[in-house]
Amino acid sequence: MNRFKTSKYKNTTPKIAKKDGWISNVRAGSFASQGNHIKANSKLVAFNTEHAGGGMVGLSSVKPGSDGKWTVGQISCHADVVTDLDFSPFDDGLLATCSADETVKLWRVCDPEEVQPSGPELTLCPGQGRLELVLFHPTSSGLLAVGATKAPLLLDTNRQDTPLAVLEQHSDLLQSLSWKQDGSLLASSCKDKMLRVFDPRAQLTPVQSAKALQNNKDSRILWVKDDQFLTTGFDMMRTREVRLWDSRKLNSSLGSASLGTSSGILMPLFDADTGLLTVAGMGDTAVDCFEVTATEPFLSHVSHCMTDASTRGVAAVPKLALDVMSCEVMRVLQLTDSCIVPISYHVPRKQSGQEFHADLYPDTVGRAPATSAEEWWQGDNKQVEKVSLNPDKRPKPKVAPANRTPAKKELASGGGSKEEPARGLSTSSSPLSTPSSSAAPSRSPSSTSGLSSGCPPSPSPSQSAKAIHSLLGPSSKFRHIQGTVMHRDTHITNLKGLNLTTPGECDGFCVNRQRVAVPLAISGGQIAIFELCQPGKLADTALPTIQNSVNVADFCWDPFDTHRLAVAGDDAKIRVWQVPDGGLVETLTEPEFIMQGHTEKIYSIKFHPLASGLLVSSSYDLTVRLWDLETGEQVSVLKGHQDQIFGMAWSPDGKLLATVCKDGKVRIYDPRKSTEPVQEGPGPEGHRGARVVWVCDGKYLLVSGFDSRSEREIYLFTADSLSSGSIANAPADVSPSTLIPFYDPDTSVVILTGKGDTRVYIFEVLPEAPYFLECSSFNSSEPHKGLAFLPKTECDVRDVEVARGLMLSKTTIEPVAFRVPRVKKEFFQDDVYPDTVVWWEPALTASAWLSGSNGQHRSISLKPKDMTPVSEAPKEVPVRKYLPSSVYLEEKTDEQKKDELLSAMVAKLGNMDDPLPQDSFEGVDEDEWDD
Repeated sequence: MNRFKTSKYKNTTPKIAKKDGWISNVRAGSFASQGNHIKANSKLVAFNTEHAGGGMVGLSSVKPGSDGKWTVGQISCHADVVTDLDFSPFDDGLLATCSADETVKLWRVCDPEEVQPSGPELTLCPGQGRLELVLFHPTSSGLLAVGATKAPLLLDTNRQDTPLAVLEQHSDLLQSLSWKQDGSLLASSCKDKMLRVFDPRAQLTPVQSAKALQNNKDSRILWVKDDQFLTTGFDMMRTREVRLWDSRKLNSSLGSASLGTSSGILMPLFDADTGLLTVAGMGDTAVDCFEVTATEPFLSHVSHCMTDASTRGVAAVPKLALDVMSCEVMRVLQLTDSCIVPISYHVPRKQSGQEFHADLYPDTVGRAPATSAEEWWQGDNKQVEKVSLNPDKRPKPKVAPANRTPAKKELASGGGSKEEPARGLSTSSSPLSTPSSSAAPSRSPSSTSGLSSGCPPSPSPSQSAKAIHSLLGPSSKFRHIQGTVMHRDTHITNLKGLNLTTPGECDGFCVNRQRVAVPLAISGGQIAIFELCQPGKLADTALPTIQNSVNVADFCWDPFDTHRLAVAGDDAKIRVWQVPDGGLVETLTEPEFIMQGHTEKIYSIKFHPLASGLLVSSSYDLTVRLWDLETGEQVSVLKGHQDQIFGMAWSPDGKLLATVCKDGKVRIYDPRKSTEPVQEGPGPEGHRGARVVWVCDGKYLLVSGFDSRSEREIYLFTADSLSSGSIANAPADVSPSTLIPFYDPDTSVVILTGKGDTRVYIFEVLPEAPYFLECSSFNSSEPHKGLAFLPKTECDVRDVEVARGLMLSKTTIEPVAFRVPRVKKEFFQDDVYPDTVVWWEPALTASAWLSGSNGQHRSISLKPKDMTPVSEAPKEVPVRKYLPSSVYLEEKTDEQKKDELLSAMVAKLGNMDDPLPQDSFEGVDEDEWDD
């Protein structure tokens, strides 16, 4: 601030909103990206939300609804992490997102309580790899600056084929971008410590550049006034600092301010009208405010605000949304783990709340674009017209048409259909419905509301049960299945360094009945092996691992050898490892053998269910290859796929192989007869991912995938006629992660969940309509990273346990038991436990299968010797607890009945000859009344 002129903003005071003014129901996560993780316009707030893969964006409003509460929703945007997002400065409903999936998407969003669009309005694929930053142009409509890993791009939304310009490649990671207020220049900061200023219309190389940053840690750049911009980053001593620069002279900074030592990057927000700068550190609980001036001291500290929770991101609310009558000059939204906290900056004035203080509010930029992207590219430098913040001079808001109704009401009244949740959006106030088959009749209690009309004779119990069954439809004996996390003594805890970003085709981890394999986020593709017989807390010291040499794409245990682990790597090779008895005691660096044949990275691998030493793999080279582990050689190459292969599954008899592909097809191969598919049919319409599994004795295929609106759904196909399409489907919810199915052939129950989910869906699959019977779902306390299941022999049949899985979280492996509630647990529930196949023993060798032989697993009973099947339990004679009143009434004469009735009435009323309570009260003498 000027030494001889006092600033009107020097006493600006921050005020944190009360908790009832916070936007709750938020679940923000920690994302490794260059964005601020939250953006706001005059009406809406968008932010990164923690979910599987990170492809979700949360959406809420700046102001609460009519009930004083905020609705928080989620939009499924990308197939990978959303790295940055930005609202258009000219359209409150236009949101741009970019992602690690290499795309930029523009979304037409509306109020969170209304129905959101099912897909993006526009998708741009610049073809420059992972995208880190997205930024709307400040004066032109339809123009975006996008930061790829090492190059800034300019995209015109009207030119979807190629970028408008690809600026000079940076030598390292691009960390930040910022437009000058007049839109003429673009500045960038980079991990190579360089600051660059581009004039994209004049040349693709920088017009100014200098190695100005002192540290290569994360940095931010932000244009402030005229030719000045500021940077936040770290100095040589790793102290966080803010520096102000003249874009024409980058050899030295104009001024700087130090903000202590911490690892979190400083995120700056600047208001050009007031010159106020707020700075918040990632992971900090403090927000600092400075005033930026064109003369010394350049950066003057105004305030220091302490918050209740750590910062995950910050955003500034536009000037047009501020409460100018209360002298609010700036509002910052702090994104925390569980809420969004508004922080208002006010200038103390005597007449605050009564009059407009024009000296605090110069005219600000308006909402109408000055030029189009094409006009700007041709050299037009028109500026956005400014508008007054004086409420008396603002245009009156247009009144909405009277016939407009909220989206929820439209759904409820349209065509007599039932209210549905918003497509593409799940709100905390209106959660998505649980999955149910579209072919199944409704089983809700309201469906029986017509039974009470009239008074028909009471049917017999059997007739009543049949009538209810016909009205409600069939029900599953597993409908009340309960998932329970087992006692902590069975957990493996203190896991560290887990790789939580395995490819979508990988299950995340794999188990057999003796041990579990978990990938680690350590260079060299290392895999940790834990023995299930040794639960407890792991030591803090380094563990022996399998060093795979390259990143792990997929891995699985040999079903017939609990010591053999096959691992597919990014180098298109399959390494087979042998784990010694008792587990790893030292790091393994040499595999048993290596198989090579694919020309590109492998998607997934699967062992044959009957033949020992037989493995199948799928790859980016669009082939499926069959391997004989006895010889280590490739024996067959299956072709016919046109795009990425999402999943594979062997039929229960081991004769056929099913695949589901990104080209929208489900295929069945007979590998011993042909390299081309023997059947082909339409699969899920969505292209995010899919899985396939054989069900109902191999007569049907169950596919989990996405529909055209990117909502998760499960489909059922007849294995004999794939070309006819799915015969049934059941919707699940909205999430970017693919549902991974586990099918139990003994109970015909399928259990599905996705990586990063908290909910586990359970269905019983039937070979006839309604095909899917919904059962109770299981919910974990926090998002899990995978769920894998143990052999049926590991289940406790005495407790009616039908499945046991292992749930992987960030730091633990927890056993989960799925039990069916039963009354007579002392008996063996043979209706739940048919004989199970011994799938952990091979039925034949790989060479025998390849020569045309077929095998079959033997079956065993799970019944303990000391238990009696419930079907053989002695029949209990029903005993009436109370005799009917007719028995007593028939034994008495009419006179006896009258006497009993009178006696009962007298007993209830009491004896009339008894004195009343007030008769015993002591009164006063007559002469006392005279006083």
